[in-house]
Amino acid sequence: MRTTPERLLARLEWRVVRRLDGRLAGGYRTAHRGTGTDLVGLREYVEGDDARHIDWNVTARLNEPQLRVFAEDRELTVWLVLDRSASMTVGGPERGKHDVLSELTLVLARLFGRGGNRVGALLYDAGRYDTGCYDTGMVRIVPPGNGRRHVLRIAAELARTADRTSPGTGHITARTRIGTGHGRNAGRTTDLAAMLDAAAKLARRRALIVVISDFIGDGDWSRSLLRLTQRHEVVALRVTDAADDELPEAGLVVIEDAETGEQLVIDSADPLLRARIRAGVEERDQALAAGMRRAGVPLHRIGTESDLAGALIEVVASTQRRRASVQGGRP
Repeated sequence: MRTTPERLLARLEWRVVRRLDGRLAGGYRTAHRGTGTDLVGLREYVEGDDARHIDWNVTARLNEPQLRVFAEDRELTVWLVLDRSASMTVGGPERGKHDVLSELTLVLARLFGRGGNRVGALLYDAGRYDTGCYDTGMVRIVPPGNGRRHVLRIAAELARTADRTSPGTGHITARTRIGTGHGRNAGRTTDLAAMLDAAAKLARRRALIVVISDFIGDGDWSRSLLRLTQRHEVVALRVTDAADDELPEAGLVVIEDAETGEQLVIDSADPLLRARIRAGVEERDQALAAGMRRAGVPLHRIGTESDLAGALIEVVASTQRRRASVQGGRP
């Protein structure tokens, strides 16, 4: 009898991977040139080049030293940085943000792994408010590997961490900070900088870093992102749900921040309160977009209502357009 992760992977392979196969895994081929086995071309020898790569036959014909240039045979290491904080539990019972994160993770791991690359995962949970206190949080790591069994190992870690991020009951959970911030546990939200710093420490060699998160948290994470992009290629997949941005009109309700445990009684029909929430959401989104632009990191929004295959096809198309633009602008 197959386990739940196996059933999920089988469903994704049938419905999503088959549509994406050949479109996503090939989207990240190394642009480096080096000492591989495929000849790219010839160029003039310059001081400091390895003389062992001089093509003496061509050099004799042209009477100028010519160097053979090869395509570097280098596998790609992919790190999936996965936000397992409590804010990722938002969404309906059929498909919440944590479901989208799991689906994205398994699809990307399967596709990249089938392309011959090695995929690792970092599952980050900064700590969760529970029964009046915080736990210490944790980082789980799945070392890079490939193959279907390796994808199932990542899926097992996702299932293991799901219990820690299960939503509470009895309250409307809010993600936009609308309180005064003076609660007993105010300010203890996801530390995005710490999550990115953990990825930087883990990925020693140049890699593709795919961050999957709702990017709801506190702290100055922009510097951490800039440091990460100095060595690695980074792509951000922002998982969203309508509940992140809107408060239902239900009269007097108790709202609770899933990460800090802070609770407030509010009138959800109050137009001034709703205006404050909209302003807070816009400010948060603008700050996120600005930070990503400064770091040169493409930010892709994938909602809980999105078709996963269609969303990933757009991510690949956008990445290819961006690369073509960069290469076209080179002298």
